[in-house]
Amino acid sequence: MGTFWQYFIGAVMLVISIVITVVVLLQQGRRQGINGAISGGADTFLSKNKARSVDALLERTTKYFAFGFFILALVADVIAIIYK
Repeated sequence: MGTFWQYFIGAVMLVISIVITVVVLLQQGRRQGINGAISGGADTFLSKNKARSVDALLERTTKYFAFGFFILALVADVIAIIYK
């Protein structure tokens, strides 16, 4: 029974780690605004707010998935100790 849960949690952790990687890669860098200002690219008020809301959503998503990954790692460790 323990082996099933170990494989299941391992598979879920693999999926969560891929999601975290994709979400982090989708986020814009913090210095992007500086580079746009130097190169002359001006953002409108609406595009700045849209970017902030999307970035904020991606940031929250990253935090939630990272927390879930951490909890699953703890659960996997406990299951490994129990079924040793």
